Amino acid sequence: MTHFAGRAGKVLFLSVLTAMLLAATAFAADIASGAGTTTGSSLRLRSEPSTSASVVTMLDKDVTVALQDGSVDGWYKVSYNGSTGYVSADYLAVDSDNVFTTYGRINSDGVNVRSGASTDSSVLATIAEDAIVTVNGLVDGWYDVTCEYGTEGYIRSDFVDLTNSASSNSDIVDTAKQYLGTRYVYGGVSPSGFDCSGYTMYVYSQHGYSLPHSATSQWQSGIGTRVYSIAELEPGDLVFFNDPSRNAGKACSHAGIYIGDGKHIHASSSRSGGVIISDLTSGYYNTYFVGGIHV
Repeated sequence: MTHFAGRAGKVLFLSVLTAMLLAATAFAADIASGAGTTTGSSLRLRSEPSTSASVVTMLDKDVTVALQDGSVDGWYKVSYNGSTGYVSADYLAVDSDNVFTTYGRINSDGVNVRSGASTDSSVLATIAEDAIVTVNGLVDGWYDVTCEYGTEGYIRSDFVDLTNSASSNSDIVDTAKQYLGTRYVYGGVSPSGFDCSGYTMYVYSQHGYSLPHSATSQWQSGIGTRVYSIAELEPGDLVFFNDPSRNAGKACSHAGIYIGDGKHIHASSSRSGGVIISDLTSGYYNTYFVGGIHV
């Protein structure tokens, strides 16, 4: 009996130790080791360090990304705006002094801003998930940040997603996803059924925005700021498409909402129709992409 208990205890100890080591490895992988700036437009962030790997999302030129690993020859593992993947070393300028300026989005709730780059340092403030901070540089895996009301301090880098936007539209994405699977109805503007622009109009109305009911009129409405590259999109942006065979002479034939990671959510009239999520980085929607709108 004693032998069984001792053996069981040893197995339990080894299991716990293994779990701790795995957790420590995962934690270390999420900590930024440096920063770099993209030097090419529409740069593909890939799932693996290979040009044949799938595209996670697209990166614009001159955006700051967090470096997580540079051990694969010719590639860097980076994270940006909540997406992680690999970019070619040919299109990334590594920041040698880790002093830079960009924005960061807090990815967890109740994150502490500390007086120094250490968990032993005093807490200056606690900020909520999706808050936007200005990132001034990187010190030993911690971002030097300035918060919305002027507090300056340090946040561990795994709690911050670098971005080039000073606003957060994640609430719009959350609302949009609530209607996944809703059926397609031509002219539909409610949860009982949507067409493409009726869906975007309804989702945005839940956040105080008034949009007209057609893809072209939304694109031409003057609301927000237009962008013309997938790499410039932020979650919550409106996205527009123009298939000449379907546009009836209008500027746009379809609309949706960008949700990040190179994907958008939209009300599709296809055979598998209704509110679905589709890829923007290849195929039909990549071919007919017109642009997006930051609201």
